[in-house]
Amino acid sequence: MKMNPEKNKTIILHVAQLMCLAARTAPKARGVDNIVTAIIEGKDKDKLIPLMEKIGRQKNQPHFGRDAKNLEVATIAVLIGTKLEPIGLDYCGFCGVEQTCEDLIKNKGICTYNPLDLGIAIGSAVNVANSHHVDNRVMHSIGYAAIKAGLLPKSTKIAFGIPLSATGKNPFFDRK
Repeated sequence: MKMNPEKNKTIILHVAQLMCLAARTAPKARGVDNIVTAIIEGKDKDKLIPLMEKIGRQKNQPHFGRDAKNLEVATIAVLIGTKLEPIGLDYCGFCGVEQTCEDLIKNKGICTYNPLDLGIAIGSAVNVANSHHVDNRVMHSIGYAAIKAGLLPKSTKIAFGIPLSATGKNPFFDRK
């Protein structure tokens, strides 16, 4: 029996919401939450497709165009990003600055924990999608375009997109 497309969309939206919840509640260094999430569909999703194609042409990065085609067939996409704000350790040294987070700010560095926390949040979100058998794939191209399009707060500096689909075959693999 074939599922009704509107029913599929409702279910996928619910899973997307659970994915955002999983990203939000994923463990974070010192409990500092710099994670940003959003769900895009309709006009916002459609706005990214030509932008991704344009970026691909301008930067000579064909995978942006390929990923734009994947976004086009996706029902919804989840965006997960991070702000780049130090977490306030007295010292860790991972960022390359040998003193404190205040020195990191002075040197305009990137706190190592922000991208690490982002990776954990993305892994938690994708686990939710997989647990509900929703087709997905993590794509930096979608997140990059979403930042450029202003679909995330200006403080979001790194983001990834996760297109979602529920069809007989995962459209995000075996791509050309």
